[in-house]
Amino acid sequence: MQYVQLGQSGLKVSRLCLGTMNMGSKEWKPWIFDEKESEPIICHALDNGVNFIDLADFYSQGAGEQVVCNVLNRVARRDDLVITTKVGYSMGTDINASGHSRKHIFNSIDASLKRMGTDYVDIYMLHYFDTQTPIEETMMALNDIVRSGKARYIGVSTMNTWQLAKILQVCERHGLVKPINMQLQLNCAYREEEREMIPYCVDQGIGVSVFSPLARGVLTNDLNSTRNKTDFFTAEMYSDQTSIDIAHSVAKVAQLRGCAPAQVAQAWVLNQSHVSSMLVGADTKDQFDSALSALNMTLSDSEIYEIERNYTPCDLINDYTAGKRIPRSARPTQEFGMLESVG
Repeated sequence: MQYVQLGQSGLKVSRLCLGTMNMGSKEWKPWIFDEKESEPIICHALDNGVNFIDLADFYSQGAGEQVVCNVLNRVARRDDLVITTKVGYSMGTDINASGHSRKHIFNSIDASLKRMGTDYVDIYMLHYFDTQTPIEETMMALNDIVRSGKARYIGVSTMNTWQLAKILQVCERHGLVKPINMQLQLNCAYREEEREMIPYCVDQGIGVSVFSPLARGVLTNDLNSTRNKTDFFTAEMYSDQTSIDIAHSVAKVAQLRGCAPAQVAQAWVLNQSHVSSMLVGADTKDQFDSALSALNMTLSDSEIYEIERNYTPCDLINDYTAGKRIPRSARPTQEFGMLESVG
């Protein structure tokens, strides 16, 4: 395992972070693993040096935190782990059971800690940028949570660059604790965060943790998995021809190397110098081992060219563009008349 300091903080984390969205309750999604199914994967990750665990209250509506931490509390020492959880998405029908208001954040941290069976979380993260709550209110609430000892650090996830800039501006103005980590989507089929967000994080000393390195499974070239058949986000984000062409290029490089496409796609992410850690949402020990092998895989210039040659710009993937993104393929032509001249 390789370890890095997260941004400019003193916190050291494994470059592979165990993603746990696939652990919790099958009542939430059909592809979720229950506690018995999750334990071997969690133990395998720990045995191979992972100390970074990613959770969210939203995963399985709280059951994810409980299932994962039930295992962790049995097989590991709490102080040896770096555990993050997130707040923001709806946790109930009450009008205040979502978002980043002071009320919801305070209620959520207590509920998360109770489900997790711990006194503190290492990084408490905003799951997105709440446009309906004053950011001053949100950041002051997070600052109070850190000061209380319920969280050691704070982090953020999936937002526009100007929104992160606003967060840092508010923290600077009011002397509040600043986020040490940005969790964002990055893979060789989606690279839009390289334009502004990642350079800004590097400039500001914020660590970059990457999720969806396999483009929700598309880059494995297995479109018949249970998740890809039932997860509509995959179709919404990666159904365009460009993503499929990139997946084929990844498969071509993998075939010549004699390894699985997933390993090549993960190596592409880990070869990026600006990536602090990569989330691995493994369904099997072999899938985790693929990411472990990718840590030591260096892609050649010609391999990188093959993987990247089909990439074209696309709309950002975040909550603010959901349902509005235009696929990376030409829209059908429509009949149009000559523009009327003016004057």
